[in-house]
Order: sequence, then C-alpha cells, then structure tokens
Amino acid sequence: QVHLVESGGGLVQPGGSLRLSCAASGVNVSLSYVSWHRQTPGKEREMVADMFGFFDVRSYADSVKGRFTISRDADKNMVYLQMTSLIPEDTAVYYCKVSDSWGQGTQVTVSS
Repeated sequence: QVHLVESGGGLVQPGGSLRLSCAASGVNVSLSYVSWHRQTPGKEREMVADMFGFFDVRSYADSVKGRFTISRDADKNMVYLQMTSLIPEDTAVYYCKVSDSWGQGTQVTVSS
C-alpha cells in the first residue's frame, strides 16, 4: 500500500522560499513517475512539476519555471519541491503524486 505524506508548507512573504517534502512508503520513488500539483478553491488541480526516467527528466509549468525545482532522494525515498521567489499567486494546497497515488496536501500561503 502506497502512503505519501507532504510537509514543509506554511506562510511565507512574497519573494521568500519554501521546500516541500514528500515522504513515500510502499513505492520506490526512484523508479516511479513523480510530480507536484497544486489547487486553489474553485479551480482544477494543476501540475507544477514532474520528473521521470533514468535520467531524471524534469518539466515545469510555465508559471513556475525558473523558480521551482523538483528532486528526489532515492536513499530517503523522498520527493522535494524547492520553491523560490514566491508570489501570492503561488498560494495553494500542494500535493505530491507518485505513480497513481496522492498525498493529503500541504498548504502554502504567500502573503505579506
């Protein structure tokens, strides 16, 4: 059974940084397609970053390109999302996804 737990969300000022973590069990993140998504009330969940393949091919939504970085640690079986230069529009619940399984989400609020 796959279990994903996100952490690292919180309140941050515009221009600040946060690192989200996703602890995985029941699945090997180094062999899986991994991604981060976000959702705000009334809107569909959108993918912000993903990673797959032996060579860790990454892709990003245009809205976060150059500011967010997805990574994974095979030893710790963790997936990360490093977020920099945060703007209020980044405010959302962020979800980790590994293969077809979702975490419970972590709130990120960007506000002064």
